[in-house]
Amino acid sequence: MKEIDNVGFIGVGVMGHGLAKNIARAGYPLLFLEHPGNQPVQDLYDLGANSSASIATIARHSDVIVMCVTGSAQVEEILLGGEGLLRDLEPGAIVIDCSTVEPHVSKAVAAQLHETGALFVDAPLTRTPREAELGQANVMVGGDAALLERVRPILETFSENIYHAGPTGAGATLKLLHNFISLGNCVLLAEAVVTARKSCVDIETFIEVLTTGGGDSTALKRISPFVRDGDAAGFRFSISNSAKDTGYYRSLAAHLGVPAVAANAIHRVFDQAMAQGLGDSPVPELIDSLQKNV
Repeated sequence: MKEIDNVGFIGVGVMGHGLAKNIARAGYPLLFLEHPGNQPVQDLYDLGANSSASIATIARHSDVIVMCVTGSAQVEEILLGGEGLLRDLEPGAIVIDCSTVEPHVSKAVAAQLHETGALFVDAPLTRTPREAELGQANVMVGGDAALLERVRPILETFSENIYHAGPTGAGATLKLLHNFISLGNCVLLAEAVVTARKSCVDIETFIEVLTTGGGDSTALKRISPFVRDGDAAGFRFSISNSAKDTGYYRSLAAHLGVPAVAANAIHRVFDQAMAQGLGDSPVPELIDSLQKNV
């Protein structure tokens, strides 16, 4: 069984930067893909990491490749596209996909990699870029349990909790379930804030009642600074990514024949904000989006 010595990384973005930094900090030789969407990477170079503009070079020089990109289309292109990893991966190489994608995509790319002798685990994340930088992300893994144990040392460099969700695609499914619930809470809170303001309810009292009662949630903690002071720094997840993820959940529900009444309503709120030009804005600005309709 091939040892894990060299790690490749694709997607040094808002969330991926923290993952890459912690892998390099743990002493793994890291080779990351140069890309305009990367966050500033001087700290990675300072930790001894190297970079390449070539996906083929990443493939040929990595025992494990960690990906953290936008969604299904990007994962398919990076892995299966004409210049993708598939054609250059060595037998026994392992791809860890930390992106948020549709479960059928995880299953499809895993099957194609398997045909070439490469291996795949879906390992999407929860928590924020701050926790990723601190090495405290949560990871939900879909794939063979023995393969999880092989890559666990890599995952442990950037995570606090690692959950084995089940076979390939189960990690991706669990991530969509998580985001459906957490983003749904954000929509409920945004609408309630607009209603509270319109009703002249004291906002500080509104937040306190929720915090001390059944309305408390992680979403409330992240949105409250924006409600109080317009500070969205603690919740950097974009409205466009939220629309993507709730759309993925709706597709999953449709495929399984599960009613998606709540999911459809939640998705419409994000779609409306997108139509108002707020796609790049953080989720708390849903409040401003809804306020425009009052």
